[in-house]
Amino acid sequence: MEFFKIRRDIPFMRHAKVFNAISFITFALAVFFLFSRGLHLSVEFTGGTLMEVSYSQSADLNKVRSTVASLGFTDVQVQNFGTARDVMIRLPAQKGVSTAQQSEKVMQALKAGDAGVVLKRTEFVGPQVGDELAADGLKALAMVVVGIMIYLAFRFEWKFAVSAIIANLHDIIIILGFFAFFQWEFSLAVLAAVLAVLGYSVNESVVIFDRIRENFRRFRKMDTVEIIDNAITSTISRTIITHGSTQIMVLSMLLFGGPTLFYFALALTIGICFGIYSSVFVAAAIAMWLGIEREDLIKGPPRKDGQDPNDPNAGAVV
Repeated sequence: MEFFKIRRDIPFMRHAKVFNAISFITFALAVFFLFSRGLHLSVEFTGGTLMEVSYSQSADLNKVRSTVASLGFTDVQVQNFGTARDVMIRLPAQKGVSTAQQSEKVMQALKAGDAGVVLKRTEFVGPQVGDELAADGLKALAMVVVGIMIYLAFRFEWKFAVSAIIANLHDIIIILGFFAFFQWEFSLAVLAAVLAVLGYSVNESVVIFDRIRENFRRFRKMDTVEIIDNAITSTISRTIITHGSTQIMVLSMLLFGGPTLFYFALALTIGICFGIYSSVFVAAAIAMWLGIEREDLIKGPPRKDGQDPNDPNAGAVV
């Protein structure tokens, strides 16, 4: 399905150096902020107090959140747990203040607003748990990266695998750079969004790479630059439909999902925007600079221009 059809190929690769220079500067700034400011880790990673309270009726999360925030606690996580009456509260660790003191202070404030609130449990989430979560998150990220490289190397060619993984890591570092610069809270939900962006970005790269491979089969008179420009131009309509519909859904979570989903949706929003950019201007350009050629993807004689790609006598694809 296409909303529109572009008759003339857009010369994307003509401006590849400019766009990749912008990408390199953005990437370098993201790395700088990650090392200079660091990530503002949530309670899951740093440790803190976890409280579970129960109300006699549906809890007003915004009221609970504002009540806890008025006590001087920052980066408080408040969400339903199980039913609409049960609420889980995560408080960051404070020097010189025990878990019991924190929970008692919070319960006094909550009871002032609703005498029927009951503390069901309270516990301390130590930094050791946070270290384990951080380590597991890095392992998951590494496994995803390695899996993507193996998949692309087998499906296409190692040059495509290298270019795609560079582009995908470019997206991840930029997302983390935004969170470091603005000191947004980095939680497990944000980590899940980062992993989702990896898969989402590589999907766009695969679509473009597949069209590049098909163009090498169909157009023997085109050089590599023309092949790539045609592949990107011919997939623009699909990109607009897919990413546009996804972005609408993510924006709805960002605007109406509340504080619990805000940073998760924000990470996805940044990742989707840069994922489109990297697939078009980073991955394809790097593959071009690595010297991708017809012989890397095609066995046998090339097809004639306009020949049916399903013709078994026109050459085979690796």
